[in-house]
Amino acid sequence: MLIIGIAGGTGSGKTTVVNKIAESFPGGEVAIIPQDSYYHDSGHLPMEERQKLNFDHPDSIDFELLVEQLQQLREGKTIQQPIYSYITCTRSATETVTVHPADIIIIEGILIFTCEKLRKLLDIMVFVDADADERLLRVISRDIIERGKSVADTMERYVLTLKPMHQQFIEPTKRFADIIIPQGGHNKVAIDILIATIEKALQHKDR
Repeated sequence: MLIIGIAGGTGSGKTTVVNKIAESFPGGEVAIIPQDSYYHDSGHLPMEERQKLNFDHPDSIDFELLVEQLQQLREGKTIQQPIYSYITCTRSATETVTVHPADIIIIEGILIFTCEKLRKLLDIMVFVDADADERLLRVISRDIIERGKSVADTMERYVLTLKPMHQQFIEPTKRFADIIIPQGGHNKVAIDILIATIEKALQHKDR
């Protein structure tokens, strides 16, 4: 089993990179664990307060559960990954996603390298880099289409929360990366090198 962490700023193209890896190993060898599934449940808060939550701070993530479930996968155990809704800011009390152990486990999220316990479980750490302008355009598009936000709300969140949190918590974790992919998910050469690295690492582990 090879455990890969893929981090980078919001809108940097992490999901594109993850999908390219999964497409290169189509035989069910890849299990994907999104950091976003592990946000703390905020169901106890009034909706007005939930909408002001800072999703870009490490304290927003239930790293204890994420690390615990990742360790279980390493031990060959199946986990029940939580389901989190950005619309209600709550974790489902009745539904989970069953994730089975796989040859390649990918942990993907903006804050995963901020947790030392999690970093110690990763065999390969990848940071997906992209220009701030490009990331902002993707954030605007995603927040409007997927999360029902207005352009004004998205811009305000970017200026007050997303940008300062990126500079304080996410950008500094680039130094932990084994591989940095510039130009986000569009960098075919870098992604091909990453996939070749994964193949080689898997062969080495098999031996």
